[in-house]
Amino acid sequence: MVQARCLTVFGLLLVVFIAGCSGPSGDVPDLATVTGTVTMNGEPLSGVSVEFQSASGQVAAGTTDASGRYEVVYSGDAKGAEIGENTVRITTVLDHPTPPDYQDPIPPKYNESSELKVTVEPGENTHDFDLES
Repeated sequence: MVQARCLTVFGLLLVVFIAGCSGPSGDVPDLATVTGTVTMNGEPLSGVSVEFQSASGQVAAGTTDASGRYEVVYSGDAKGAEIGENTVRITTVLDHPTPPDYQDPIPPKYNESSELKVTVEPGENTHDFDLES
């Protein structure tokens, strides 16, 4: 009886472990790697969020380093953005709550009202953005 219970518990744990490791392969769209650089008025932008939103609404994002370089990640360790046309939003990342009167130094045409559109092709993509204040 105790041995049967142990086997049942072991079996359930094994099922949970296998399910947790298998990942959502059917839920990940076709992705392609996307890297690039973000500058404003010719100067690298450090610590800004770069989001690629596909026509189907999927979002992949990355954050720029000190040189303004970024790489987007779809989810977990799935790097890249969905293949096809994407709207790009570039926003300042704050390390504290946003004050009510805060205005992002990056103009709205690059984030909340983004006019940036790019096509992500299969393979490796480089999309650089030189913003103007």
